[in-house]
Formats: sequence, C-alpha cells, structure tokens
Amino acid sequence: MRMEVAAWIVVLVTAVLVVSAVSDRIGVAAPLSLTVVGIAASFVPSIPDVPLHPDVVLLGLLPPLLYSAAYRSSLVDFKANIRSIGLLSVGLVLFSAFAVGLVATAVLHIPFAAGLALGAIVGPPDAVAATAVGRRIGLPRRVTTLLEGESLFNDATSIVLLRTAIAAIAGTVGVWQVVGSFALSAVGGVAIGVIAALLAKFANRRVTDPIITTGISFVAPWVAYLPAEEIHASGVVAVVVMGLISGFKAPVEQTALSRMSARINWNTIQFLLENTVFLLIGLQMRWIVEAAGHSPLGWGTIGLACAAVMATVIVARIVWCLPSAFVAVRVDQTDTHLSARETAVLSWAGMRGVVTLAAAFILPSTVPHREVLVLAAMVVVAGSLLIQGSTLPALSRFLKLQGPNARTDALQQAVVMRSAINAGIAALDAMAADENCSVPPEVIETLRERAETRERGNWERLGPEAKDTPNAQVRRARLQMLQAEREEVLRLRNTGQGDHEVLQQVLFSFDIEEATLTVVQTRNERVAVAELLTPPRVSGECEHMRVNDGFDDPTPLSTTCEECRAQGLDPVALRLCLSCGHVGCCDSSVGKHATAHYEVTNHPLIRSIEPGESWRWCYMDEILK
Repeated sequence: MRMEVAAWIVVLVTAVLVVSAVSDRIGVAAPLSLTVVGIAASFVPSIPDVPLHPDVVLLGLLPPLLYSAAYRSSLVDFKANIRSIGLLSVGLVLFSAFAVGLVATAVLHIPFAAGLALGAIVGPPDAVAATAVGRRIGLPRRVTTLLEGESLFNDATSIVLLRTAIAAIAGTVGVWQVVGSFALSAVGGVAIGVIAALLAKFANRRVTDPIITTGISFVAPWVAYLPAEEIHASGVVAVVVMGLISGFKAPVEQTALSRMSARINWNTIQFLLENTVFLLIGLQMRWIVEAAGHSPLGWGTIGLACAAVMATVIVARIVWCLPSAFVAVRVDQTDTHLSARETAVLSWAGMRGVVTLAAAFILPSTVPHREVLVLAAMVVVAGSLLIQGSTLPALSRFLKLQGPNARTDALQQAVVMRSAINAGIAALDAMAADENCSVPPEVIETLRERAETRERGNWERLGPEAKDTPNAQVRRARLQMLQAEREEVLRLRNTGQGDHEVLQQVLFSFDIEEATLTVVQTRNERVAVAELLTPPRVSGECEHMRVNDGFDDPTPLSTTCEECRAQGLDPVALRLCLSCGHVGCCDSSVGKHATAHYEVTNHPLIRSIEPGESWRWCYMDEILK
C-alpha cells in the first residue's frame, strides 16, 4: 500500500512538471492546463479518488503559499494601496457572499444562513491563480498589485464569514459575536504576525548559515499560522503580515547567501505546491459530481443553481469594481484612479482556487443539500479558471493594456543603479580623503573603474538592437575564461589533486559568477524587443527640463558621433544635446563623447536618439524624464 501511495505521488508530481513545461512552451497559464488535465483524469476509471481534505489545504498548503506570495510582495505598495485592497478583500467578499446567499436561497429553497455559507466559500479569488495568470499574460503592475493584495487577505474574510454562517445555521450566533469574530480575526492576526516576524528577525540576526536560515523560513509560515488559529484569530492575516514584514526586512537581516538559498528553494517549493493544487482541484470533479447525483434535487435544479451561483459571482465583482474605480482608490505614487480599461480587467480577474474548494468541504453534513453546495463551489472554481482565466488574455489584448515593459524596467534599473553606484563612489572618495585610510589609492581606483563598468552595463541594455558593446565583449570573454577555469578544477578533482570540499567551494564560486553573467545576457535578449517608456517611479522634474518643455528639439548636427568617427571608434548608443544639437556617444562607448561635451559646455540636457527611445537626462540634477 505504501509503495502504491509513493508511486501515485511520483505520478502526480511528474504530471505537474510535464503539463507545466508544455503549458510554458505553448504560452498557456499552467493553472488552466492543470485544471483541465485534472478534470479529464478524474473520469478515467483507473485513476483513484484523491480527496482533498480541508486540513491538508488550510494547514498544509495555504500557509506556505500565502507566506511565499506575501514575502515577494511589496510592503510599500501594499501601504500605498491599502484602501483599494480593503475594498476588494473585505468589501467585495462580503458583497459577493450576500449576493450568492440570496440567489442560492431562492433557487435551492435553503435557509439564508446556508446560502451565506456558500457565498463565503465562493467569495474570495485565489492568490495563486491571480498572480499566475496575471503575470503570464503581462497585466499592468498596478493591476497585479491590487490582485495580489486582495487575494492575500480575502481568505481571512471568507473563513470568518463561513464560520459565522455555520454557527448561524445552528442558531448559536449573535450580532456582537460576529463583530467580535471579525475584530479578533484582524487585530489578533496582525499582532501574531508582527510577533512572528520579530522572532524571525531575532533568529536571522544570530544565524548566518544559509542552510539553517532557509530552514527557519520553511517553518516560519506555521509559526505565525498555528498560534493565530489557536486563539481564534486569523492565521491567514498572521502569515501575510509576517511575510510582508520579513520580505521587507530581509535585505538587512539576512546575508546574501541566505537570501539566495531561500529564494532558490522557495521558488521550487512554490512551483510544486501551487501547480499541484490546481491538478488536485481538477481531480475532485468526478466524485463531487457523483455525490451530487444522489441529491433528491433533479439535475435541472442542480444545473440551474450552479449556473446561477457562477453568474452571480461574476456579476457581483463587476458591479462592485466599476463604481470603486471612481472612489479615491490610490494605486501608486503618481495615479489616483485605475483607468476604465484597467478596472475592466480587474473586474474580470476573479479566478477562484483551492481555498474555495477546501472551505466547501468544511460544511457540516447537516447543511441542507450539502453535496449540491460543494458541486456549486467546484463549478465556480473550475468555471472561473477556465472561463475567466482563458479569456483574460484576449480581454487584455482587446483593451490594449500594456504589461510590464522590459526596456522601461531596464531604464529604471539603470537609473536606480546609477544612484546606488554614486553612493558607493562617494564612499570611495571619503576613503581616499581620509588620511588614516589603509586602502591604497590604486585599489580605490580599481574599485571606481569596476563601479563605472557596472553602470555602463545597465545603460547598454537599453539598445533596441543587439550590439557588441564593451560589456558584452567582457561578458563573453569571461564566460570562456570560466569554462577553462572549471575544466582545470575538474581535472584536479578527477586526478585526486586537492581536497573535495575545497574544490567544491571553488566550483560554487564559478557557478555564482556564471549564473550572474548568464542572467544578464538573458535579460538583454528580452529587453531588446520592447518599446522604451519612461518609468514613472524614477522619472522626475527639474528646472532645466521645465524650461525645455514646449520647445522643439534642435536639429541634430550629425547622424553619428563625429568624435568617434574621427578616432576610429564605434559608438554604442547616441545622445542628442538639447541645447545645441551635438550628437555624442553614450557612456557605454569608449569615447563617452556626450558626457565630454557636457563637461566642456555645461549644456545640461540630452535626449536618446536611438530607435524607440525618447527619454531625457539632466546631467546637473541627475533626473530622468
């Protein structure tokens, strides 16, 4: 029996890996494919029933998935979007639950408390489904931020409301009990989450071994979830709060190796868990349908109820979201409202997931027509994934929404890195000016050159076409050197020369450097195809640009960098002086003639005249627009 269980686990994981890989190749979100495969497989006679026990989901799967999603989320963005996230994660869940409760009561002739329980079950969209589909099709970041924030906290609202509805069915709940449950859920969950984050901080500051710190991160979700549930607070809120704080503090509380180790291991765990969940959802279909078949209600009534609940869930989200777009919904530092197109996508992105199905199994057997309510929940989960999830890409394309722009991200990274590198160079200058500094001047100069090389590498990524830039040449040559170095170390290993652990450390250092170089090369290939837009988070205003606004750009004095032509050099990218029309090469070029022109003339503004680029840069204020 144990061998059979182990074999089915291997089959399950293998199916997840294969279907996910195929989905990635054909450009389909893995949750959709896995749900379809699971539904089809559930009707194969040789496939055993795989009941999804609610404790497995709520205690085993939900905490790590929520923690991983929260850890990756931005605490800054969450605070900026707290009103809109609250409207969605609390207001929309309650609105949807009451709407479904009324419809279910009317169609199935059940008590309103039972209908409300169903509404609480199908109310919350799923964090995993939202992010998986949203990132796959390239939704705007502010829409994805709202979807993530909503789906991180709405499970808490749903679970509290479900418990309240179940208590109401038994006739043991009052108004003040409901208010108290919500208050304890929120306040207690936040308190436990903060305490758990402080405990993690205490541990991480005293442990530097990346294996141990990664292990600490593995138990962290339950350190927050279990105590919160024990005091009847929200384990969901506790885990999310802890994840947000821990992710925000990680850069100063953990070592670089610890962060790398945790990132790699959590990526694997999250991938396997979240994709297995969608396969398991599909595998529930057959036995849920068979159970509903024993209901005294006819299939006509059952079908009508399922369709009505599905339609109510969709319509309720649309009705709630559209007016919300005109309330003061802050989505970032520059915009106050979502656009009509973004609101339309937000209102359609209501995919449900495993929490909905697990919550349905919590319903007591005494609930009228329980098996039909469970089937309705399954229809909402599968229907939302297949209908909304599969049509969301087409809707996004039809509305011409722009997802994250690779070249805009590259420009933002270049500006951020410039600011960081300037801070590092300022520290170098302070060392050089310190009479007691023990760092030799030649070492300081070497570090300065390395910093400038890193900065040039970021600006080189902006070119719309692949160019053999100086940094690309260095990267290619270094990869060849690494290959030769690795082969030599392997020769020493194979001939028994050198301690195994020492050789492994050397090989590990090669892997880190090669991975960095390979990631940069891969990003460069992706960056080259997108239109370049000015990123609002790093763009700004200065007096020079304000004065320049409204004036036409000067006519370029040449079509290339004349200084480079005279010196026999090849410019990487061209910049136009907005004061006189001089065309010079960028700082990634050997000559750096655009900067040299500024140093001679003090003309502050340049504009990129590369194809697809129109950003401006002020040398004096170091402002991008």
